[in-house]
Amino acid sequence: MKKHKFAFQIVTILIFVFSIIACDKDFATLDSDIINEDNATNFEISSEQYDIITYTDALGPVQTNNLTLNSIGIYDDDVYGRTTSSFLTQLTLPNFDPEFGEEVEIDSVVLNIPYSSLVSDVDEDGNIEYEIDSVLGDSPIKLSIFESNYFLRDFDPNGDFDESQAYFSNKSASESEPISEALLESVPINIVQNPDGVNSVSLDTQGNIIVSDQGYTLTEVNDDGETLVTLRQPPGIRVKLDTAYWKSKILDMEGDAVLASQNNFSEYLRGIYFKAESVNDDGSLIIFNPSFETYNITIYYTRLSISTSDDEDATEQVEIDMGFGPNRVNFFDNNFAISINDGDPVNGDARLYLKGGEGSVAKIKLFNGDNFDDGDDMTFDDWRNEFVDIDENGEVVRSRRLVNEANLVFHVDQEIVQDGEPERIYVYDVENKTFLRDYFLDVTNNTLPSFSKLSHLGPLQRVDDEPDGEGIKYKLRITEHINNLLLRDSTNVELGLSVSININLENPTIGGPQRQVQDNVDTDFTIPVSSIMTPRGTVLHGNTTEDESRRVYLEIFYTEPNN
Repeated sequence: MKKHKFAFQIVTILIFVFSIIACDKDFATLDSDIINEDNATNFEISSEQYDIITYTDALGPVQTNNLTLNSIGIYDDDVYGRTTSSFLTQLTLPNFDPEFGEEVEIDSVVLNIPYSSLVSDVDEDGNIEYEIDSVLGDSPIKLSIFESNYFLRDFDPNGDFDESQAYFSNKSASESEPISEALLESVPINIVQNPDGVNSVSLDTQGNIIVSDQGYTLTEVNDDGETLVTLRQPPGIRVKLDTAYWKSKILDMEGDAVLASQNNFSEYLRGIYFKAESVNDDGSLIIFNPSFETYNITIYYTRLSISTSDDEDATEQVEIDMGFGPNRVNFFDNNFAISINDGDPVNGDARLYLKGGEGSVAKIKLFNGDNFDDGDDMTFDDWRNEFVDIDENGEVVRSRRLVNEANLVFHVDQEIVQDGEPERIYVYDVENKTFLRDYFLDVTNNTLPSFSKLSHLGPLQRVDDEPDGEGIKYKLRITEHINNLLLRDSTNVELGLSVSININLENPTIGGPQRQVQDNVDTDFTIPVSSIMTPRGTVLHGNTTEDESRRVYLEIFYTEPNN
């Protein structure tokens, strides 16, 4: 079943980078130095395709605490099958050691998780229509909410000094420390339905969360009997919670040390656990940024007015917004329809299986790695010698060819995928756990994910350029990485390939560093953050595919003098 996807527009921006940097160490010249009108005929632009080795790397549990994006719900919109995402978070009080006032009466408690949405239209009465782009699917989900009794630590007691505690997608803090469901589901917190069985536009008559693009409108009747709109909010999950629990847990604790600091409060109320389940064997996945102030649990209550008033019985309404954090963790439960196994790092794979979350990435070896026993294969040094002359000290003294552009091209296997392909994939330096130089130099856009890094990380090309057309291929430009291999750093590092929900999150100032994979063989194994945050997956043709027309390859366009 096709479900609505993230809104996506593609802007084609052509950037031609001539790749020799003018510094003493890196500078190398062709004999003619400069191409101009008089000598342009002495140069020829050519291209070559090179075979590469690519293979799947299946993942174990992945680190999921304190991500930029989190998710709740059910995802089964691709060939891999179902992923169920649940969410655990601490809460933060707006201020500590609060004074709630006199004659406190709690009115309501509201959970608010807005969808990411855009205003599409506003009518003459001020009614707003929205387009939501942070929900995958359109089917209800069952959402259960619990007080958790599991304490989320800031630091790892078994690690180095001040080493942060990692939490993983399989409900664990390490291979030897699982987190039990009994602790997570310590105390149920009921979702309250209105008397007519419907809680605004978030719940159906059975109490399940429904996906709707309708916003929320709060009204009140003035002294003249007119109904006035007091608040408009964008669509999302907005439900009322059991007031008795929150009165006992928060309001009745005024003056107690448990509300005096974040440390005390996090020990007292250890966390809120959101558990998602399917409805009629279907569901939807909601992706959100919990660091925003609009994601919260709000307590509304009345008290005697503290303002100067002659009426001693005057009351006022007050609200307490409790935000999500500081520690937050996502848990993933995979029920895959196909198995993801480690590939062949020596010969490569026929298919590359890329899956976000606790799924898989791929590895790439350019020029057959560094050296291969088969004398018919081009080694890295063979390739480098075609482009540059190197002296006895290993320094580049002369360029034979100038690299104009270099691309990795991956074709989608539509016989397997059918639907749900990610719009973007991400190539990175495995050894150094970071982006390539091309990522840093691509300034096409650094704000909107759909328009970001289009020169380096080309979006999925689809049939007839239709948003719902079958995916054809991805073209990833790695020109500066190739020039680095030639001129600056001859280490031919292994590259990684992953799906991505937001290319900008790979900037460490936004999404943070790569995250751990729970692996008892390679304890230093990490993957990109934007891969963990997306449930999407795809299957690509590898270097041993039987369809030679779709075999992965590296293409290099270069300029060289005519002899």
